[in-house]
Amino acid sequence: MKSFKKWDCWISSLLITGFTIASLLRMDFTFIIGYFAVGGWHVISMIVHATNKWFTEKGSGRNKYNWTVFCLFVLTALGFAIPPLLMMILYVMLFAAPLMAIFYTWLCWHEVYVKMQRPIALLK
Repeated sequence: MKSFKKWDCWISSLLITGFTIASLLRMDFTFIIGYFAVGGWHVISMIVHATNKWFTEKGSGRNKYNWTVFCLFVLTALGFAIPPLLMMILYVMLFAAPLMAIFYTWLCWHEVYVKMQRPIALLK
């Protein structure tokens, strides 16, 4: 578990940093590819965490984040039946998605480097 979580944290950080730099350098639609790459990685990570029940207890930050993403998914699916709703959701997500990605990466970092510390390490 700890190995996967460390890789998850580093891959997420590298994807966010890499696509941010590439988008600023190229000034084209690279950021759209970055949205899908980072978002896809986070969805895979969320599925792995949920199936293994890692830090997904009720009331935890990861559990709240998972439910938020699930609700956004349902609203987006509903938006295909109600086009104005879809446009509103897409507009909000254009700005919210990068913040959510940073929060998810922070959540992974916090789980690895704070929550998974041995009890003696927390006494510093």
